Amino acid sequence: MAGAALTWHLLRQLLWSIALMGSLTSTVFLGMVLFAVVRYARTCRSQRQRILGVPPRDLPRVTILKPLHGMEPRLEENLESFFRQDYPNFAIVFGARSSDDQALNVVDRLQAKYPQVQTRIVVSGEPSWPNAKVYSLSKMIASCADQFLVISDSDVLVRPDFLRNVIPPLLNPKVGLVTCLYQGIPAHGFWSQLDALGMSIEMPSGVLVAEMVDGMKFALGAAMAVRRDAIEAIGGIRETAYFYSDDFVLGNRIAEAGCEVVLSHYKVGHVLASRSLRRTLGDQLRWLKSTRFSRPLGHVGSGLTYAVPFGFLALLLGLGHSNHLRAGLELFLMAWLNRTLLALVVGWGILRDRRSLWLCWLYPLRDLLGFGVWVASFFGNTFFWRGETYQFGNEGRITPEQRPISLLTESMPHGHE
Repeated sequence: MAGAALTWHLLRQLLWSIALMGSLTSTVFLGMVLFAVVRYARTCRSQRQRILGVPPRDLPRVTILKPLHGMEPRLEENLESFFRQDYPNFAIVFGARSSDDQALNVVDRLQAKYPQVQTRIVVSGEPSWPNAKVYSLSKMIASCADQFLVISDSDVLVRPDFLRNVIPPLLNPKVGLVTCLYQGIPAHGFWSQLDALGMSIEMPSGVLVAEMVDGMKFALGAAMAVRRDAIEAIGGIRETAYFYSDDFVLGNRIAEAGCEVVLSHYKVGHVLASRSLRRTLGDQLRWLKSTRFSRPLGHVGSGLTYAVPFGFLALLLGLGHSNHLRAGLELFLMAWLNRTLLALVVGWGILRDRRSLWLCWLYPLRDLLGFGVWVASFFGNTFFWRGETYQFGNEGRITPEQRPISLLTESMPHGHE
């Protein structure tokens, strides 16, 4: 009995140490976010002033690349927002695996509604590269000659001034890519609301801290403006074809090639579907598994940025021992306030997401669930994405299980309409 009591005592001490350490590291992370937010706000002001100084006659022609894959919630609204750009000269290229893709019916309607916008449809066929989207992008890029490109997902919503804000930084020959933070736009349902909060708070918090500490050496796939010569400098878009996080890799390779990656002051919307808890957690798990394989040390360290799990652990320990109840409650409340403040400062202060303002009290629950997904990400190496099962390998490379892939040794594929 004495041995069991000693063991339990040592275990409690260990758990208290973990709770205290996590509370400390999450508080340090919050402090870093606050510094990063102030720094980013200053950068945004100067960036806006420089953009306003670029006259319309100096704005280059731009091609927007839009890979499609079936119908999605609010797809027509999302795509139409790119047709409505207040920009002097642009075209849109849509890519699909098959001419039977239902999303192309939406494109047909928008082409009829906006005949003044130059559009093209590129049908890529079945992909022979691991990342099907990158395979489609390679053919879309080959089908146009413009030097300035915008790559954007089909679930992204923008305002008419999007191009006017993201293209001017690329006029600086030192800048190769411009990327944007994005705000989560939920569908109906509790879990979609919670997932959108994570996009508006958790994701930009990590991005701003990473940019402050190490510079912008990656990109966010929702919206990327890039010069063709920067893509060619890394060996073409094919360099990202083996990765699930092709957007991250594209920005990383361009930064390694000596070009600057700029985090824009402009924010876009990321439209979510109404999904179950299982689907929501599955999507988050896929992303975290990707970071586990591509950036293992950073992935392990990210576990110390969560706050609520450590506060909750302290609360449980306090409930089990009356002498520690007050300490447990204090650490739990501190963790809850930590995440609430994070929601207000980042979600509302930076993204201007109203949901982050009136649902700031709910974001700590997202923090707790996120930690659970982070733990689960250390198990297994398979994931399901757009109807296919893949395996993660070294450096985050992916291999589809149901179809053969090429070794990317053939010449750059040519687009066809």
